[in-house]
Amino acid sequence: MPPATDAEGGTGKLLPLPRAIAVPPGAAPRSSVPSVRYDLAVSGMGEQTPDDGVPGDDGPREIFERGGASWYGIQFHQRKTASGERFDMTALTAAHKTLPFNTRVCVRSLVNGSEVLVRINDRGPYAAGRVIDLSRAAADRIGLTGLGIKQVALSIVDREGMRCGGLPVEAGDASAPVAAAAVQQRARSPVPARRKVIVPPRRRK
Repeated sequence: MPPATDAEGGTGKLLPLPRAIAVPPGAAPRSSVPSVRYDLAVSGMGEQTPDDGVPGDDGPREIFERGGASWYGIQFHQRKTASGERFDMTALTAAHKTLPFNTRVCVRSLVNGSEVLVRINDRGPYAAGRVIDLSRAAADRIGLTGLGIKQVALSIVDREGMRCGGLPVEAGDASAPVAAAAVQQRARSPVPARRKVIVPPRRRK
């Protein structure tokens, strides 16, 4: 391609580039790109930016653990859990690796801020990065079933007056069913020792 020349076309020299965009005085710019506040951007539809896991209106609360949460449902329904009771996917229960059975835990989603009170009755999850495995009903409460694994914050509910989901936790909330309590009571009860029966030796005739 031949080099650009001046209007007369005789010199063969390159024309100098203009120092500024040729816009008439007082005219609006030809394009305008709005500024973007990236600190206010969210990761998806209806999601909020992650917080510290403690809602301001629920009073002081200690975070026990943070990490990923998963859920399990119909494939384990009515199977025995590690505590001895049957898994009910419609109950507000969960599995944790170390917390004692029947511990009440307030699970707060760090995606949308929703909370649910669950009772620990199983062991798990054992996948890396996950801290709790919720029942189907508990996962539905915090919008987890449609999202897969999401980040949560766990708070142990062990004092009167504590709140979860904006509501005070009553004494019977997420309590263990009678059948499970009976199973655990039988497991703790000592087994009576067997009596030794002494058989006298036979006398020779």
